Amino acid sequence: MSVIDTIKEQVEKNTILLYMKGTPRFPQCGFSSRTVEAVMNCGERFAFVNILENPEIRAELPKYANWPTFPQLWVNGELVGGCDIVCEMAATGELETLIKQAAANQAPEEEA
Repeated sequence: MSVIDTIKEQVEKNTILLYMKGTPRFPQCGFSSRTVEAVMNCGERFAFVNILENPEIRAELPKYANWPTFPQLWVNGELVGGCDIVCEMAATGELETLIKQAAANQAPEEEA
């Protein structure tokens, strides 16, 4: 399976997916920290990929997503955006609405 196929499978399989530097408990950059905090504040489970442990995904995802930076939040197979967009959406309440709707529609057995 190619790296692009892996990315496609991750995006399709996980309703709420965050590509980040580090993990939700131990983010490895300020942008990932702010983004994961915004997503966690929505109160729903989400999958994540630590791109620091996955250099192939780190190299290929910006091309696949047509988005050059990390973190990247994906919901329902669509790129939501990076830190600035996610934080703006969190401030307006738009992020929580999006995350809660996605979580309500996901299959109960879903796991990263």
